[in-house]
Amino acid sequence: MHSVAGDAMPALSDTAIRYGAVSRALHWGMALLFAWQFLGMILRATLGRTPVVGFFVGTHVTVGVLLLALGLLRLVWALANHAHRPPYEAGPLGRAARLGHAGLYALMLVVPTLAVVRLYGSGRGYAPFGIEIFAPSETKIEWLMAPANALHGPLAWTLLAFIAGHVVMVVVHQVFLGDRILYRMTRTAGPADPAPAHREP
Repeated sequence: MHSVAGDAMPALSDTAIRYGAVSRALHWGMALLFAWQFLGMILRATLGRTPVVGFFVGTHVTVGVLLLALGLLRLVWALANHAHRPPYEAGPLGRAARLGHAGLYALMLVVPTLAVVRLYGSGRGYAPFGIEIFAPSETKIEWLMAPANALHGPLAWTLLAFIAGHVVMVVVHQVFLGDRILYRMTRTAGPADPAPAHREP
C-alpha cells in the first residue's frame, strides 16, 4: 500500500500503471513546442509574409534545435524505462500502436536533423543565445542542403499527420475502449488501471 506522502510525490521513473514525471514533462513540453512550430507553419502557408508570421519564423530554427535535443533525451529515457512500461496489447491495435510510435520517434528526430544539417551547409552559422554551435562559412555545401530542401517540409507535414493520428487513437482508447490511456500521461496518483495494455512513447 502506498502512503499518502508517496502518492503525493510524483515518481521520476515510469511504472506499469502510469508514466513518471520525466516522461510526462518531455511529452507535454514537446507537444507545446510542436504546436508552436506547426502553428507558425500553418500561418506562413495561409497568410504569407506578415509581422506575426515573421515572429514565428524567427523562432523556428531555435525551437527546432530544442526539439531535436529533447527528442534525443526522450528516446534515451524511453529506452531506459522500457522494461517498466506496460506492454502493447496483442492484435492489430497493438501492432498499429507500435508502428505509429516508431514512426513518431523517427520523424521527431529526422525532421529537425535535416534542418540542422541544411543550416550548417548554408554557411550562415548558428549561435542561439550567443552560444556558437558552428561558425559562419563563406562556402555553401550544396549536398548537405539538398536533402532538407527536398524532404524537410514534406516530412514535417507527415509528422503532423502522425501526431493527429496519435491524438485520435488516444481519444478512441480513452472514450470508446475505456483504456484510460490519457490518464497515464496526466496523473501522478490514483486508482490503477486493472489491465494496462498500451505503451505511450
